[in-house]
Amino acid sequence: MSLGLKAKHQRLVLVVVAFVALVAAALLAMWALRSQASYFFLPAEMVASPPQPDQAVRLGGMVEKGSLATLPDGVTVRFVVGDGKAHVPVSFTGIVPDLFREGSGVVAEGKLRADGTFMADNLLAKHDENYVPREMKDMTAAQARATVAETK
Repeated sequence: MSLGLKAKHQRLVLVVVAFVALVAAALLAMWALRSQASYFFLPAEMVASPPQPDQAVRLGGMVEKGSLATLPDGVTVRFVVGDGKAHVPVSFTGIVPDLFREGSGVVAEGKLRADGTFMADNLLAKHDENYVPREMKDMTAAQARATVAETK
């Protein structure tokens, strides 16, 4: 790369070009991911400072006991997500995860409607740290460790 520049200046030009390429790649990645980013809200945060109606967000909390209802169409469920401070009604149409039930943790992805109901597009059921797969629930701890060791 001999453009009539001294070696010191060639290195400087190379560093500047690399920096510009790195900044351009970062900006391109941010632009590509702009629609994928979603904010996480707890019910108290959503009630205190609701997101824009068209903004995709995540709502996390516990499914309140006695709030889960399946509508007559068989695929729409309504429930209330709470965090001990506030409650947000949620509506979801689709197949719910196996671990989804009253009293369990949930993260709902969707949008808040103007009437205050959260319309979920996706549900992620959370389990506690004591979760055990149903295949292993009747095993002792030693048997479970042996089973896990065999699969490695």
